Amino acid sequence: MRLISYEEGGAARIGIVADGESFVPVQQVAPALPPSLKALLAMPEGLARLKDAAAGKSGAHALAGLRFLPVIPDPHATWALALNFKRHIEETGLTTSKEFPHLFIRTPASLVGHGEPLLCPPPEIAKEFDYEGELCVIIGRGGRHIPAAKAFDHIAGFSCFNEGSVREYQRHNRNFGLGKNFERSGSVGPWLMTADEFGDPDRQRVITRLNGIERQNAPLDDMLFSVAQVIQYLSAGYTLLPGDMIAMGTPGALPPHPGENLLPSGRHKILGQVNMKPGDKVEVEITGLGVLVNPIVADEGVSYRPI
Repeated sequence: MRLISYEEGGAARIGIVADGESFVPVQQVAPALPPSLKALLAMPEGLARLKDAAAGKSGAHALAGLRFLPVIPDPHATWALALNFKRHIEETGLTTSKEFPHLFIRTPASLVGHGEPLLCPPPEIAKEFDYEGELCVIIGRGGRHIPAAKAFDHIAGFSCFNEGSVREYQRHNRNFGLGKNFERSGSVGPWLMTADEFGDPDRQRVITRLNGIERQNAPLDDMLFSVAQVIQYLSAGYTLLPGDMIAMGTPGALPPHPGENLLPSGRHKILGQVNMKPGDKVEVEITGLGVLVNPIVADEGVSYRPI
């Protein structure tokens, strides 16, 4: 199954994608099930009950024009990995532990859904607003001290993740902090594809395009730490809960395409890395899963705004 979170009439809903153009609202085929994907994942046999209820139902509602929410709008935790692709480690020249994953947290306010605009900071605040295409792992069954051999028993499914980063703020101190959490700087979607449909992540690739031009393209088996290893490591520290998300890190940049005259970008002078700016469109594709698309707009909220 492919499951979406969306907004209708000011309320959060979930739906089952029937094909590339339509979906079935869960409230219509299974009104007794919760309207929250996180709550559905927490329900014993929730996915199985939904699959049975939706069997044979055709999509009567168009995906076009839908306001997508982040796949899990209200996660207990969203973890992300730094320096988890070997090529990315090489291009930055940075060092990282080969024994322990480099993890940090992203807040819900930093993420939007498929099709929603990402906010590019004004140039007087920061100029290096970067895409990071990543595989997102979504926990379905909670647990503590999960061995790597049992990790996939705890995965509900997978999604695409754009771990948009404001590099200047990321470098202000040793902890990434705010540079990884600017408001509406990243995205996750378009849907959760259940693990049984997606299969082995190592057989797939992550591809990022900016304005239709490929800027990242790498096999997921280039990760330093696997999905199973990261789940084992995280669950040593706390109880993973249904709806928790893990963004598995981003690959290196592709070299400039023929005819491009790109200068090395950013602090690490990476050739082929291009910053996002207002008017751009960014796409993150996980092969076999789907494509997450977001336009880039200027963040106009630079004046004092009490709430």
